Amino acid sequence: MTFHPDSLPDLTGKVYIVTGGSSGIGYHTGARIAQHGAHVYMCARSSSRGKSAVDRIKSSYSQAHVTLLEMDHTSLSSVVAAAKLFLSKETVLHGLVNNAGIMATPFEMTKDGYEAQWQTNYLAHWVFTSHLLPLMLSTSKSLPAGNVRIVNLSSSGHYSAPKGGVNFPDTSLKDASPMSRYGQSKLANILHTKTLNNQYGPNSPSVKAGKGEIWSAAVHPGLVDTNIGAQANMPLLLKIVIAPYKAMGGLLDADMGSWTSVFCAASPDMQEEHSGAYFQRIADHKGWQSAMAKDLELAARLEEWTAAEMKKGGWVG
Repeated sequence: MTFHPDSLPDLTGKVYIVTGGSSGIGYHTGARIAQHGAHVYMCARSSSRGKSAVDRIKSSYSQAHVTLLEMDHTSLSSVVAAAKLFLSKETVLHGLVNNAGIMATPFEMTKDGYEAQWQTNYLAHWVFTSHLLPLMLSTSKSLPAGNVRIVNLSSSGHYSAPKGGVNFPDTSLKDASPMSRYGQSKLANILHTKTLNNQYGPNSPSVKAGKGEIWSAAVHPGLVDTNIGAQANMPLLLKIVIAPYKAMGGLLDADMGSWTSVFCAASPDMQEEHSGAYFQRIADHKGWQSAMAKDLELAARLEEWTAAEMKKGGWVG
C-alpha cells in the first residue's frame, strides 16, 4: 500500500501518546500526527531532550499541540507515574504508539530486577498500556470502530528470539547474545499485539459485551537510519550486510521510517481485518513474521506470565 502522512485527515480533538518521542522514529511519528491537529503527548526520559523535541515540532508546525510526558522505561514506578499524570489531565485517548526501545545493548539489569531490553522494550509498555486501556475503551464507545488504536513497535529482529520464543524461567537471558535478548523483547511486542486484538479488537469479548473496541498493530518499520543502534552489539555478519546497504542509501530516513506507525495509529485506510496484524514498511499488513510470532498459545502464556509478574511487583492492580 502506498501511504504518505500528508493524506491523514484533520485530527483536531483527538489525543495520542507516543513513547520514545525525543528522537528518531518516535519524534517523527508524533510530529506527523501533530501536523494534522491532534494533541500529542511525547514521552521522553530526558526532560531537556524532550522539551527540545517539542519545541522543534512546534517550530515546524505552528498549529501543533504537543505536550511533554516524562517517563523512564527502566523505572516501572516512573512508567506508572506518567500514566497516572496523563489520566489526571485527559478524558479521552485515541491512540497509543509504544515506540521507545533499545537494541542489542550490553547485558544490564534494571533496579526493578529485569533485563534492560526486556523491560524497556516490552514490560514498561505492557504496564503503561494496562493503565491506559480503561480510558481507551471508554473513548471508543462513542466513536465508530477503528478510531481508537494501539501500535507496538517491533522488528524483524524478533527472528533472533531464543528457542521457544520466551525463556520464562529466566527472561534475563544473561548467557545469551544481546541480539537474542533483543529478539525476545521484540517477539513479546508482537505477541502482546495479538493478545490486545483478541481481548479488545473486532469480534472480541470486549466488543460483544459493549465494553469498547480497540484496534492494534505491530510494526516493523524497516531498516531505518536512527541512533537506536548506537550501542548495539550486533553479529559481525549482520554488520557486514547492513554497512554497504547504508552506504548505498538503502536505509530509510527517520521520517519515512515513521510512516507505517503513523498509518497504523491514525489513517482511515487501516481496515478492521488489519487489526492484530504485523505491518512492515510501508503500511504493508502482510509482514513477514516468525512461526513463534503467530503462536497464540505462546501469546496467552506470555500474557499470563506478565500479568502475574507485574501484579506481584505492584505495577498494576
